[in-house]
Amino acid sequence: MSEAAHPSSGSTAATSSTSSELELIEQLKPQLAGPLFAAVNDQFSHLQNTVLSYQNKLQYAELKIRVLEERLRLARIAKYGPGSEKLSDAQLELLELEPGVSSVEVQAESERPAVQPSTKTKRKHPGRQELPANLPRVERVLTCTPEQCVCPGCGKETVVIGHEESSQLDVEPAKYFVLVSKREKRACKSCEDHGVVSAPLPPRIIEKCLASDQIVIDTVVSKYCDHTPLYRQSAILERDTGLELSRATLDGWVLRVGELLIAMVSAMRRELISGTYIQADETPVDVQMHEGRGKNHQAYLWQYSRPGGTVVFDFRLGRGRDGPKQFLGQFEGLLQTDGYAAYDQIGGPKIVYAGCWSHAERYFSEAVQLNPQDPVATAIVARIDELFAIDAEARGQGLNVEARHALRQQQSRPLLGVIRKQIEIAHSAALLGGALAKACNYTLTLWDKLTRFLDYPELELSNNLAENSMRPVALGRRNWIHIGSAQAGPKIAAILSVVESCRRLKLPVRDYLAAVLPGLADLPIQRLPGLTPSAWVARRS
Repeated sequence: MSEAAHPSSGSTAATSSTSSELELIEQLKPQLAGPLFAAVNDQFSHLQNTVLSYQNKLQYAELKIRVLEERLRLARIAKYGPGSEKLSDAQLELLELEPGVSSVEVQAESERPAVQPSTKTKRKHPGRQELPANLPRVERVLTCTPEQCVCPGCGKETVVIGHEESSQLDVEPAKYFVLVSKREKRACKSCEDHGVVSAPLPPRIIEKCLASDQIVIDTVVSKYCDHTPLYRQSAILERDTGLELSRATLDGWVLRVGELLIAMVSAMRRELISGTYIQADETPVDVQMHEGRGKNHQAYLWQYSRPGGTVVFDFRLGRGRDGPKQFLGQFEGLLQTDGYAAYDQIGGPKIVYAGCWSHAERYFSEAVQLNPQDPVATAIVARIDELFAIDAEARGQGLNVEARHALRQQQSRPLLGVIRKQIEIAHSAALLGGALAKACNYTLTLWDKLTRFLDYPELELSNNLAENSMRPVALGRRNWIHIGSAQAGPKIAAILSVVESCRRLKLPVRDYLAAVLPGLADLPIQRLPGLTPSAWVARRS
């Protein structure tokens, strides 16, 4: 550890220097007259203060250089990818001089040193994967050739004694067709005064729309499940059908679906708030504001969910506390989030705040990225991994919440004591402002929230499920880039809420939308709680 990392080393040197100067002054005192001695003494004091000032500035400069070097290395690792974690600072500096370097070159450079043989045992191949049993089976019988139908020995015709079967996943390409609906008209020939009656039309998602409900649903699913932007879908329809439908037309379909689902998502929100456990996270999304500035506004999609249950996205133009405060209302259950301060001081008086161990481990992993040989950060990451391994063991054994709680009390509680002690020791010696100090500060500040899982059996160790629900948004941003207007934000959030809830609940989103959307606008609001994705699954289980 350098002197810059320990201010006490610099102060020790200054103290020894000061003591030698004091001895010299004491020797000169009897030999010099009073005024002359005072002048010399003042000059020594001035020189001493100057030296201490420069020593302090040098110490601060060294600390600042180390912090900036850490930040620069993290930025280079983020730029060149995971392979660059193995490279030294000198190698990374050389990469900066080659602006056209590819990820393949970075990976090749990182693999140049000899790699030690792995000690991991090779996993046995699980074998041929079974095809889903719920898919329909279409049989194709392959007959033998005429030569095979005759016995080569006696020349008589052979008989079929069985079949050898093999199965493959197949697909029938989409077939577009025009659905012609003929409504039956009836009239009484004897009573002409009663007029003519026609068969009623089934409810539709968009009345008088050129496309059927299935085409509208396919457009929504393609955009928010498969991340296909509308201009590509428009081109696909024109290629496969010859019908030119503009992106604006498809956009109108999507916004209409989102408008219909807003009321459904309100019921989903009430369902979520009435529970006892919510995970929350947020992610930025660009919005066109049409203000003539030529720039998008950075809005946010806030995600609230229960593990394995309902997911609700809430669109907000900002990242302030007003968003979660209005959404959660007087919620008094468990709220698990990262360390963002906007989640504090919201909800009801009995709300319980919980932290995320994945975020804590992420900070320590950054310190390991900066210095893979750092024994302190590496040891802390290993202990946190053991914490996750305990819960993984519970999942592997299929333990219920109560049994997992008992396992945590037996193994996780003592392990937390070890982790805290390691972090406190690391914090006392860490470089001020460095990655390790940042990790220690984050974890120790949120320690009460991070250890809340010991008291609440249903609480997960991390907020990873909530972050996973953000991935479709992150993938979508790369394709559809932004939301078209602030007014469209809540409609898009409603679609994402239903799509992600169906994914979590393993509910086919096409089937759900096809069953719920037609006639939804005319449905009494009292019936909506029985049509949410979770209620839909519960009713069919």
